[in-house]
Amino acid sequence: MGGGEEEFIEADNAEAIITTIEHKSHKIESLLKQYKPVEALKTALEGTQAMTGDERCKSAHWLVVHRAIMAIKDVDGVLSSLDPEYYDILMKYLYRGLATGDRPTCDQCLRLHEKLTEKAGLGCILRFLTDTVNTV
Repeated sequence: MGGGEEEFIEADNAEAIITTIEHKSHKIESLLKQYKPVEALKTALEGTQAMTGDERCKSAHWLVVHRAIMAIKDVDGVLSSLDPEYYDILMKYLYRGLATGDRPTCDQCLRLHEKLTEKAGLGCILRFLTDTVNTV
């Protein structure tokens, strides 16, 4: 298999992932309209480990996660209902949000970061800093 064929397969996979993300986005909007921010956040964070290195996929997924993060009003309530399996994934997206430099996004990410660190501990931050494979 030549390099061109591998890129084509990767592009097809990226299109499939983007379609999945679009479906996920619709589900998240529905959950948010039903005032279910925990379920919306879980839905946004699910499947992120299977992401490709394709920047379009990463950007599309960030938009979905960003929507769920920005809808959170009760940070303590959401984090107390969030399963520990989501802590590290959420921490990665919080750092992605901080990197945007957008004031409202940074403010929300800092609020969540503080509470998530209290709940999950410093290991959550260290795992993010040392993970060079699973970038978001």
